[in-house]
Amino acid sequence: MATNVVSVLNDLVETSKDGEQGFRKAAEEAHDAQLKSLFLQAAEECTRGARELQDVVQGLGGKPETGGSVAGALHRGWVDVKTAVTSRTDYDILADCEKGEDVAKKHYREALEKDLPVDVRMVVDRQFQGVVQNHDRIRDLRDQYAATRR
Repeated sequence: MATNVVSVLNDLVETSKDGEQGFRKAAEEAHDAQLKSLFLQAAEECTRGARELQDVVQGLGGKPETGGSVAGALHRGWVDVKTAVTSRTDYDILADCEKGEDVAKKHYREALEKDLPVDVRMVVDRQFQGVVQNHDRIRDLRDQYAATRR
């Protein structure tokens, strides 16, 4: 059982690392100072989440994942290509961040469907709630920016 749990947690470490890197990139590209700050704060939350999951993996006797996923790297590569071609607005950046958070929500939901020990489930569920709050905050900001674009 522990190997399966370690695997599930390591997938979430990758998801958190993807979020961290994505939010750092968003902070670099954002035009609005408050958005830059929000993105850096979100990146820090992802960093803390990944570290907490890595500690749980180690506690279970597993080898913690240290990097992001291939899919996350490819997504950031696509964002880099789009950025090179066009200057992205804060709305575009928020829309991309929301997509990233949709993926994170999906990964956490799938993890919570697995047979996890109670203490591990509590950590994963708490982090999932944070992902949902973050997603909703970014979605709401994206909607505000959409309204100002008209």
